[in-house]
Amino acid sequence: MATAGKPTPTRAIPSLRWWIGAILFASTVINYIDRQTLSLLAPYLKIQYHWTNSDYAGIVIAFRISYSIGQTVFGRVMDRIGTRRGLSICVTWYSIVSMATAAATGLRSFAGFRFLRGTGESANWPAATKAVSEWFPKRERGLATALFDSGSSIGGAVAPFVILPIYFRWGWRPAFMIPGVLGILWLMVWRWLYHPPEEHPRVSQAELQMIAADKIDPGPQPASRTRAHWRNLLKLPQTWRTIVARTFTDPVWFFITDWFPIYLVAKGIELRSGPIAVWIPFIAADLGNFFGGGMSGYLIKRGWSLGAARKALVVFGGIGVTLLIPTILTTNLVLITLLFGLATSSYASFSTIANVLPSDLYHSDSVASVSGLSGTGAGIGTIVAFLLVGYFSDARAATTTHAFDPIIIIAGLVPFAGMILTLLLVRNTRATDEGLVRRI
Repeated sequence: MATAGKPTPTRAIPSLRWWIGAILFASTVINYIDRQTLSLLAPYLKIQYHWTNSDYAGIVIAFRISYSIGQTVFGRVMDRIGTRRGLSICVTWYSIVSMATAAATGLRSFAGFRFLRGTGESANWPAATKAVSEWFPKRERGLATALFDSGSSIGGAVAPFVILPIYFRWGWRPAFMIPGVLGILWLMVWRWLYHPPEEHPRVSQAELQMIAADKIDPGPQPASRTRAHWRNLLKLPQTWRTIVARTFTDPVWFFITDWFPIYLVAKGIELRSGPIAVWIPFIAADLGNFFGGGMSGYLIKRGWSLGAARKALVVFGGIGVTLLIPTILTTNLVLITLLFGLATSSYASFSTIANVLPSDLYHSDSVASVSGLSGTGAGIGTIVAFLLVGYFSDARAATTTHAFDPIIIIAGLVPFAGMILTLLLVRNTRATDEGLVRRI
């Protein structure tokens, strides 16, 4: 029985860091349900509003422009105002915009709402990466990153079963409101659950000591360290490694998330008869996330260096994505689904490493900034890719089932090139010896 006037101690939540990982995962799921809402409805909206593929590309590029700029801007903001406050502001913003999209009336208004949505949504990955660096030791960061990043796969897999039934019964406007409502509900849990480890009232002393001990860097430390400016970060090859890794992989994933339903229709496949084809690549990517994160952690426990463990998964992913290329030879739904599934699983292994490296390499006050810079690089690559996708798919429309063939070939080769560049850039340098970045 508590003594009068003496506060009752707050009960610690066991393994609190994994609950933090779970709430970051939920944020990513909601994020991707929203993204898939537009791509799933695009074949029907194109007919209703008489859009070409280039028109649709303009809408998704509007999102990518604000998303790309926002990644760098909000990465810096997260490092300044903190993860809890920064992500709260951004989720509130994009949830309101998502619900407001139901008022869109045509091409320009859709593009405007997607631009606004991208502004808020861009904070998710820098914030999640920073949260992982704050809450997880090095040996668990790969798996923790896989957990939150897998939300993109789960969100994409769930979306057809949530969005399409709503569309077929009530139309497209209610379908766009669902992610906004989910975002507001998520925000309530986030505000209650998330605090930095040192300030959290529900973290156990043992878990806090474990987190604090892992943050002690045995390598050389600079005499004094202030928050690095963007121009100083961009002087480091380690920063360009993180930018290259995402710039050469994310556009392929965003092609699948934003264009896959249109691609299937171009192959002569009706979405009503093949929802599993939309679902499988996302589930495969989810498995790839956990394989990449779990396997790199396993290799570290087996005595591999951090750098070697990460590079092994980069090689696996870069080679595996080339399995997209054989899909140009078939219109068989099962074979297309299988090859896309294997390729997205490989991509996700590569992507997990690309997302975890900022927290491997940089100190906490620069993690979100570097993650944001890499996200901006990925966004620029995606914008260029989508311009080409829209142009070539319209120009080759007469070839029917082969309209997307050049796009698919490039999508299979670009991550392989990214793998080679990443391996060349991942190395310890003088900046490592000076303590500006961590040894890998």
